[in-house]
Amino acid sequence: MNVKAIKPILFAFTAISLVACGSKTSDKSATETTTPPPTSSETDPNYIDVVTLAGDATALDTNNSGHGFSTPMPNLSDSELDIHLTGDANFETSFTTAPNDAHPELDGLGPVFNNNNCNACHQRDGRPSTIVPTAEQQTVKLANDAGIFLRVSLADGVCEMPSSINDFCQVSGVEGFGDQLFHRGILQAREDWQSHNFGGQADVYLSYDYTEFSYPDGSTVTLKKPIFTIDNAWDSPENFSLSALANEDVRFSARNGMPVFGLGLLEAIEEQDILALEDVDDADNDGISGKANWVFDAVKAQAGDENPVSLGRFGWKASTPSVRQQSLGALRGDMGVTNSLFPEESIANTLMHESYLSRTNYQDTGSDEQGLPEASDEFADTVVFYAETLAVPARRNVADEGVKAGARLFDDLNCTGCHTPRFVTANGAALLLGAVAAPAAVKGQEIWPFTDMLLHDMGEELADNRRDFMATGREWKTRPLWGIGLTKTVNPAAGFLHDGRAATLEEAILWHGGEAEKSKREFTELSSEKRAHLISFLQSL
Repeated sequence: MNVKAIKPILFAFTAISLVACGSKTSDKSATETTTPPPTSSETDPNYIDVVTLAGDATALDTNNSGHGFSTPMPNLSDSELDIHLTGDANFETSFTTAPNDAHPELDGLGPVFNNNNCNACHQRDGRPSTIVPTAEQQTVKLANDAGIFLRVSLADGVCEMPSSINDFCQVSGVEGFGDQLFHRGILQAREDWQSHNFGGQADVYLSYDYTEFSYPDGSTVTLKKPIFTIDNAWDSPENFSLSALANEDVRFSARNGMPVFGLGLLEAIEEQDILALEDVDDADNDGISGKANWVFDAVKAQAGDENPVSLGRFGWKASTPSVRQQSLGALRGDMGVTNSLFPEESIANTLMHESYLSRTNYQDTGSDEQGLPEASDEFADTVVFYAETLAVPARRNVADEGVKAGARLFDDLNCTGCHTPRFVTANGAALLLGAVAAPAAVKGQEIWPFTDMLLHDMGEELADNRRDFMATGREWKTRPLWGIGLTKTVNPAAGFLHDGRAATLEEAILWHGGEAEKSKREFTELSSEKRAHLISFLQSL
């Protein structure tokens, strides 16, 4: 069997950058004695007593709820709530193979895809379950229970600023595959479908390498990093070495589903407030150099804008500018369901697609008899609105002295160097989300997302060596931390980081490097009691 094993790369995250970047303190010792932490004082960080993380858009009644991420913003109007609830139902809709004469509104899945509904990758609007093979298996094939997939593209250097000359810094897809690897397919997606039923572009297998991390105090933590192996590519099923995926210049990067609450608020942050946090050349010499990712804006391009470029806000590398583009791109990409923003199939104009169309008598072209895409505008718009208007859960245990001590440590270790606690969203009638008038619910809110929305170098251990617009292979967007303490309540099998490798917040911290290396090191030098305080603060968010 010819396979390709992808070098274990933690393409992660500045995501859950739990210990973030740089540090304000260097004298923390694992052996120092501790005294009971004091109650709040004027010198405490401004977030220490905050409960409502999203102003009026905070859900106050979701504590310890398995549906803690699934509450609509309480400040929606009655008509907006109706749209939100329709979007909720559509978010969970499972698509089927076309044609579906009984339910044509459900057809359009594939022909290749990663999952058949939004909820599969965003379980209960949070993170998906981490796939872990049993001891007997050692490796597991990604199938319908996987909320993770691989991005693919060719190594093509760096891109400093998008323009029409460089195709707006879009990545170079792999010939015959594009920029996303679809490990599932409908029955006849492949030419060899009779021996490879429901096969996608290639089979993807997952296993892990395990290592032990030792703290200075002698305690240990087991860490795991994923190994992705690819086989049975559609373009050379018998000999993988002849597949386009086997070329040395192909880069792979895992993408785990992310929580979808609070997104409209993040899009409503003033662009100037995000850019004010940039420090590309580290002018203040604090070891932190946040950078904006300027990306291709499909909404602007569709409207005829000659320079369709916007600030990236969403995705693991801030590679999409709006909830609309992120949502409808996933609808077409992850599920293969065309829509008005992305009207062509994800594998259009490839030999695989042409073969599929010929084999199935052109029954599934990506559009109906009237030339309309598979998802109606009503369906697409309600799903986007749903993702824009999910409430952020309120904090818990805010008055606990251990939580307060952890909040102080979060500031002392300069986790706030990347995880900016506070913003105020834009206001006014002119505010647009994805070129559509923003709901009043997201306007003028004081929010505490704990992200600067910028890219940071997170070190070699987290590097995927794959460019994404202006983001290098070592850079990742700072993930918001609000709601993170409910992750395991919503889905006990969920993991952290871009590929779910971290089973706990502690493990996620230990994977940090690059600009976060100093903070991570000083976290490891804390006493076990103080480390627990920091984790308890994160659990309160």
